[in-house]
Amino acid sequence: QVELKESGGGLVQTGASLRLSCATSGRILGLTVMAWFRQAPGREREFVAGIRWSGGSTKYADSVKGRFHISKDNAENTVYLQMNDLIPEDTAVYTCASRPGTIPLRRAEDYATWGQGTQVTVSS
Repeated sequence: QVELKESGGGLVQTGASLRLSCATSGRILGLTVMAWFRQAPGREREFVAGIRWSGGSTKYADSVKGRFHISKDNAENTVYLQMNDLIPEDTAVYTCASRPGTIPLRRAEDYATWGQGTQVTVSS
């Protein structure tokens, strides 16, 4: 089973940018969806963005649309989340996940493989 490992989190100020990376331990197959979720203290895990590995179609949560951008590097088997114009409400643990298929679904229970997560903290 492929393992996922996130990196790139940190403490930044409002308006700053961060790029998260999700590296996989093996080759990602074409019929795979990769996604980013986040969970803030006291809140449920929520979908942030997803990308279809073959073809690259994407989906975003309304709260990040226009500010965040998900991308992939097929050669490196890595998924990225570029986060711009960060606000305190973006503070959360960001976790990478994968599922077989072609549609970036929004429910966490639809994803089979998860990373450990990386903390993103945005100060006001």
